[in-house]
Amino acid sequence: MIKGLNPYLVFNGNGREAVSFYEKALGAQVVAMQSFGDMPDNPGFEIPEEVKSRVMHALLKVGDTDLMISDTFPGPHETSYQIGSQVTVSIAVSDAETARNVYESLRDGGKVVMELQETFWSPSYGQVTDRFGVTWHVSADAAKQ
Repeated sequence: MIKGLNPYLVFNGNGREAVSFYEKALGAQVVAMQSFGDMPDNPGFEIPEEVKSRVMHALLKVGDTDLMISDTFPGPHETSYQIGSQVTVSIAVSDAETARNVYESLRDGGKVVMELQETFWSPSYGQVTDRFGVTWHVSADAAKQ
């Protein structure tokens, strides 16, 4: 049985900045954050000094949803990885005012994909790509208006 799906965003060394940004922009609570430097020592797998501060795993609580974040670990897989393009996130909010606040926060340093507007399913819906390249769908709940 599937219990739920959670968005997982992967960054290329700026994961801590992303955690801080989403904490403020979404009113998220940082539940946990570990860096690669927090891993137990393994003589067969040395972690380069410049990688130790990268985010290995962060868990943010946004309303009832878990948002997970990590940085890439440098290596061959990193060159084929395209930051931001692999995930979009849909965020449902309770009302149009909250939609506007979230949309404007995410738009800071990013770009508008679709202006925030009334649609047939929402009194306030828009799409924005944030400064990290992640595209967000912001939608106010029509039933709560």
